[in-house]
Amino acid sequence: MGKGKSRRVASAAVVESVDGGLAELLPDRERARGWTLLIDGAPQSHVDLDDPAYLSFEYQRRLGHVIDLVAPPGRPVHAVHLGGGALTLARYVAATRPRSTQQVVERDAALVQLVRRELPLDPNARIRVRSVDAREGLAKVPDGWADLVVADVFSGARTPAHLTSEEFLADVRRVVKAGGMYAANLADGPPLAHLRGQIATAAGVFPELALVADPTVLRGKRFGNAVLVASDQPLPVAELTRRAASDPHPARVEHGRTLRDFTGGANPVTDASAVASPAPPPSVFR
Repeated sequence: MGKGKSRRVASAAVVESVDGGLAELLPDRERARGWTLLIDGAPQSHVDLDDPAYLSFEYQRRLGHVIDLVAPPGRPVHAVHLGGGALTLARYVAATRPRSTQQVVERDAALVQLVRRELPLDPNARIRVRSVDAREGLAKVPDGWADLVVADVFSGARTPAHLTSEEFLADVRRVVKAGGMYAANLADGPPLAHLRGQIATAAGVFPELALVADPTVLRGKRFGNAVLVASDQPLPVAELTRRAASDPHPARVEHGRTLRDFTGGANPVTDASAVASPAPPPSVFR
């Protein structure tokens, strides 16, 4: 199927080739204007056009908690999203904090076109989308501009190597204003070497860290997502813990010495040593 050529299949699904593979927009049977985005069969995002403040995926709900702790509802923020998908989190910020100014960096220009066409943004939302590499887009953001930087970048189902290094995180810290936050969606499974390395790397750049994840993922029992949160100021760990524990699928929050011990002596990742995150086992998407 040629890029940009789309076809509608049963139940008004949309299937289209994009730069990153085969994109599918599947209607949500339980929400009238809800859609799930898949790339090559891997779920990427869920959007409810009637309720953009609704976050369906566990990891997106956890990132939503971080957004809610950056600024109270209604207060505009400056946000950078590295990785766009269906623009779920940018829509969430726009809905909960009107007049926010947001920059989305999504390399897949064909995917951006598909999402804009099929899942249009609120015309009043101040969301600018750049179709460039995440580090290239980040480099163009002014020093201390962002209240929040969210990294949710996957090529297929793996985070590219150059977005896992100290050099990358140093540029993130340059962009985050004092007291702002960085949040990253990380995916790993046993023996959790990638996750441990990412925590060690972030610890060399940011003085304050927390990790939000399903306890079974933290115990290395299964492959899954973890949200890493970092700042130059103390994090609202107690409130983050309360919110994560009240989710439909409760998560645990690790921080301080416990989180440092979790790294198990892992070395920080540099551009020279970086590798992509591990591919999930096929069973994850069944």
